[in-house]
Amino acid sequence: MHEVLRALIGRDRAVVDQEMWGSFWDQLRDGALRSGETVALLSSLSTRMPDRDTLVAMLRSLDERRPAVAARLDRTANIVGTGGGPATFNISTAAAFVAAALGVRVVKTGSRAYTSTCGSHDLLDRLGIRTTTSYEQTDDLLERFGIAFPGNFVYPREVALLARSIVPMDLRMIGGFINSVGPFLAAVPVSAQLVGVSDHSLLPVLGQVAATVADRRIWLCTNELGVDELVGSVDNVVLSNDGTDAIRLRAEAPEAPANGTDPITGLRPTGEGEDVVDHFLAVLSGDGTALATRTVRLNAAALAVASGLIDGWPEAIRAADDALRSGAARDLVDRLRAHPARRAIATARAR
Repeated sequence: MHEVLRALIGRDRAVVDQEMWGSFWDQLRDGALRSGETVALLSSLSTRMPDRDTLVAMLRSLDERRPAVAARLDRTANIVGTGGGPATFNISTAAAFVAAALGVRVVKTGSRAYTSTCGSHDLLDRLGIRTTTSYEQTDDLLERFGIAFPGNFVYPREVALLARSIVPMDLRMIGGFINSVGPFLAAVPVSAQLVGVSDHSLLPVLGQVAATVADRRIWLCTNELGVDELVGSVDNVVLSNDGTDAIRLRAEAPEAPANGTDPITGLRPTGEGEDVVDHFLAVLSGDGTALATRTVRLNAAALAVASGLIDGWPEAIRAADDALRSGAARDLVDRLRAHPARRAIATARAR
């Protein structure tokens, strides 16, 4: 058994240092691990989040194994969540378009559906918008449209190796840990990152990890509903990695649903027979539910403030509302869908 596993599953849960993680990744790459060791690793990590030192060592061991990122996306913000929590429509993707429409440079990372019914990459496929395959392409899209959706190239290849090593098991069965730390796995050289955290128990260790990151502002967002985005109907808390006090965002329009009523009905994904794209575009046209509009607007405003584009929350919320009501956000989606490269890809997929 590899020493990483002995440390993680031992009674004392010893700290795993960077060198030990490096040895594990080497053996994973070389196919030298015993059958079941990667399953045991993911099961252990997903059952119990490791301590800060072990997690930081793991992230740094992965960083040192990939090519250095020469690009720097200044005054650019990333929005991403840890997954989990109640099922909702693609709030963060909608907020990314609204923020970009009001002038924020936005990089939206994401994946296929893991805990949701339609992940951000699944939605982009249905829209006919392709994820980028390099930092150069990402920067080009940012210059053209103010928004880009990086593909899997921003993630360590070890994640894909782990997924392949556990076949016929599915990463969705035992890979909850990967989803939880996903925002820290992606190499996105932005200046600000908005991270929604659904599981409150993860906040202490994720906050400690965020505090070790010096190249970007990280805001960890949480609320009582366990949604991994800011929600417009309840109070939200934003924790920053720069040592400043927590930001407490009071509910814009508090809602007190009757007994037995779903408190986030207005944020739920499309139901049977509903079209995901039509629903998404309706929200971006300002025709979604009142709660959907407030929630998307709030997350877009957070990107504007975190990126430094706008200083005050009231002004940022007004700008986000204008981007929704004026049709600028919807227009941005349409322009991306009409981009020649995107149109060719959508046509090829339809064949």
